[in-house]
Formats: sequence, structure tokens, C-alpha cells
Amino acid sequence: MRAVGLSRWGGPGVLHVVDLPDPEAGPAEVRIRVHAAAVNPTDTQLRSGQRAERLKGVPPPHVPGMDAAGVLEQIGAGASTGLRVGERVMAIVLPRGPHGAYAERVVVPASSVVRSPAGASDAEAAALPMNGLTARLALDVLALRPGQTLAVSGAAGAVGGYVVQLAAAEGLTVVADAAPADEPLVRALGADMVAPRGAAFAAHVRTLVPGGADGLVDAALLGAGAVGAVRDAGRFVSLRGYDGGGEVHRGITVHPVYVRNYAHEHEKLDRLRAQAEEGTLTLRVARVFPAEHAAEAHRLLEAGGVRGRLVLEF
Repeated sequence: MRAVGLSRWGGPGVLHVVDLPDPEAGPAEVRIRVHAAAVNPTDTQLRSGQRAERLKGVPPPHVPGMDAAGVLEQIGAGASTGLRVGERVMAIVLPRGPHGAYAERVVVPASSVVRSPAGASDAEAAALPMNGLTARLALDVLALRPGQTLAVSGAAGAVGGYVVQLAAAEGLTVVADAAPADEPLVRALGADMVAPRGAAFAAHVRTLVPGGADGLVDAALLGAGAVGAVRDAGRFVSLRGYDGGGEVHRGITVHPVYVRNYAHEHEKLDRLRAQAEEGTLTLRVARVFPAEHAAEAHRLLEAGGVRGRLVLEF
């Protein structure tokens, strides 16, 4: 099968088409014929070598990709899915070595795959699993009650946008950041108040919510610069490992979240599917590339300003 991988860490140019054996579904696993794979910042981190230490001893090629959508092709022994071969599905993938979503076929645990949202294209379905589950995990960790205030940085991005929509649906008051050009989008996603994007985000939130927000999801990776937006004894969710580093006071708790902890949350992924069908979640695709143009997609993502997911098509 064709896949897109790398044999050495580096810039987008290290990505190339590789030929790999077709994987076979083992017990409690399924195989997907991948039609679309989303391109995420985690993929560019893997490619650049930022995760090299974790992959020490794992031989190349390394195939990125955490989101796959396509057709269910094979069901392993004992796999309980409620699905049939030939159905359109989407899955979250945890890449390791040649196992990643940038491939014509991928095997995943049955717990990591659900039907694709009805009416969504494969590219749109591929934009949901990893980012949607990250947003779901962040909100579950915060455990805010209806009427409480949630601040969201990076609200125009994929994870931030899902956080805003899910939070609005759950009755939270949402204050989100946006550049001027993105303000209509962020308001349409469900933000009650919009603060200017940038380093002064915390101060702007305090202007809108003088006591500070009850919780914050830091999708823009502002880290310590965003803590001031949170009230005393509030909660702060970070997406790239920021844990406060001894800088956080006033009883604020910082919770780094990792989507791999939700990779087997089948019911939560299926609920995201239903919310996409209901219109609670908007599946945003910025652009679709042939798989062999993965390097171009990585360059565009790293240049910044992409609204919606870039997707590779197999």
C-alpha cells in the first residue's frame, strides 16, 4: 500500500511516498481503507523530530497522522463495533513507526472507530476525531456547570472552535479570542464575548469578566501568559504539556491533557459524530491535497493562519 512517511527528521521536504505491506486486523481490531487523513500540528511535531525521544528504537519509516476517514474493510476476531464491512467510518489513530493515518490502509482498535457523520464527506469526517476528542477531554477535565464562564484561546482553530461549540451547547458562558478577521467566525461558533487575540488575552478577558473566568482552555498555547484570565481557585487546561511550572498561584490548578487518554473512548467519539449530524459541531475543511503533496500541506500549516483542517486524500 501507499503511505506518506519519513526516514529522517526535518522540514516538510523529508515527507515522501513509501510502499508498505497491507496491515491485517488482529483480535479486537479493524482495518480501514483510508480515503482522507487530516493534517495536524502533532504531525508536524513528529516530522520535525520534536518527538524523537519517544520514538527511540522505533525504526523508520515513520508515518504521521492521527485522523482517518474512509471505509471499513476488515473486522478482526472478537471486535465489537456494531459496524459492517463497507460502512463509512472515521477513527483516531495513535501513530508509531509505520502505523499512522497517512496511509491507504490503517488498523486501529475497534474502540477507536465509529461511523462517519451522515452527510459529511470523508475529508470533513477526518477533521473530527482527534480534535473533537481533545476538546471533549478538555471540557470533561474542567467540569464546569451551566452558567459558569469558560475562556478559550485559539478559538478560531480546530480544537478551539470545537471547544467553543461544545461549551455553548452545554450552557457555559464563553469568552473567546479572535483576530479582527476571525471575529465573525468565532461569534458564529457560539462565543458570547470576544477578546482580541494576542499576548494581552488575559487582560482583555479580565475586562470582560472582571472576576476572571471559571476555567480556561489554552488552545493558542499561551501558557503562563493566559493564567491571569482565570479566577482564584479556577482551572486551566493546557494542550502541549504546560503544567504551571511553579508559576501558578491563587489556588489555580493547571491540567495538561493528552488526547491519547481518550483514544478508546468509543461512546464519546460516537457522541461527537451525532453532534456533527445535529449541527452542534461544524466540520471545517480548509483545503484537500493529494497524499503525495503532504509536504505542501505541512508548509501551509506551519505558515499559520489556516482556518479549518488541511486534509490529505488517498
